[in-house]
Amino acid sequence: MRRFPLIFIFLLLATARLLAVGDWNLVKFEGRDYVSLSNIGQFYQLGSLQQSGSNLILRSGSRCLKGQLGSPEFYINNLKFILSYPVAEVGGQPSISRMDLTKLLEPVLRPSRILNSTKVNTIILDPGHGGHDNGAASLFGNEKNYALDVALRTRDLLRAAGFQVYMTRSTDRFVPLEERAAFAGRFPNALFISIHFNSSGNEATGVETFTLAPRGVPSMAADGPALSDFVPCPGNGRDAENIALACATHATLVYNSAMFDRGIKRARFVVLRDSITPGVLIEGGFLSNPNDARRIATTAYRQQMAGSILQAVENYRNAVGTRPTLPVATASNDTTKPNIPVVITNPSARK
Repeated sequence: MRRFPLIFIFLLLATARLLAVGDWNLVKFEGRDYVSLSNIGQFYQLGSLQQSGSNLILRSGSRCLKGQLGSPEFYINNLKFILSYPVAEVGGQPSISRMDLTKLLEPVLRPSRILNSTKVNTIILDPGHGGHDNGAASLFGNEKNYALDVALRTRDLLRAAGFQVYMTRSTDRFVPLEERAAFAGRFPNALFISIHFNSSGNEATGVETFTLAPRGVPSMAADGPALSDFVPCPGNGRDAENIALACATHATLVYNSAMFDRGIKRARFVVLRDSITPGVLIEGGFLSNPNDARRIATTAYRQQMAGSILQAVENYRNAVGTRPTLPVATASNDTTKPNIPVVITNPSARK
């Protein structure tokens, strides 16, 4: 179990010092562009790549990236992300895909550089399921009721903090998925947060956070690649904000709950795919797991979830798009690479 002494605070946004370093070195592998982790370490001033067998580390001060050859699991300051494609050895160098660089690393490491973002003042809360759709269930209760309870608690906290809050449902009623996404799109300067609980075998445990898969990337909720992966979705216009919000939300959920970190994942759920508002879908634990189910059944845990969502929203608002005029990493031939601040957590962690 990983704990985080500091939670995606996004506060060390000091003025960057522009440096002239080498261009990105893109190498084709299996039809995709890849960038070496050494190149990434140089760009983000993370030092030299350390490799022990298949284990890989880039570290500088309080910033740390960890991965493993052949694995899609990737840790940024001990928070788990699931890459779109596994870390690969390309041209003798451990590398990640250009897609993961531009759609994950850059917006997570430098949220202040996200372009065209707006100052958030409105939150759309989406309690999953409802009415005849109970969602997952345990001996203690069902998903639709737990999700609504968390949403109502979150609404109260957000309003007390000065946010405008709207809900796709505030009672036990069924709302089609398409209507939820359309509802979120009615409000400017907003974020969309869909609240769910999981179900699988009784050994599955922990929290996970989903955000929209970029165009061309397989959905992690599907059985492999599909032609539909290349169809642009309305939500892809907010890819950078989506992953930044997912990171902020997942970090607070994992830290505050001390639940097992299942990672930040990509999918094309309708509420994410069709929404033009930056959004995430959170899974707050497994109702099929006896231990998770008992925790979810307590008001203390659901209130903690609500507090985590508030904290994530505030962290996101304090960080994203605060300095939009500086250059961003696009894996093209730009030669000015700004130094980066610490944006997520202290890397020290304990099992």
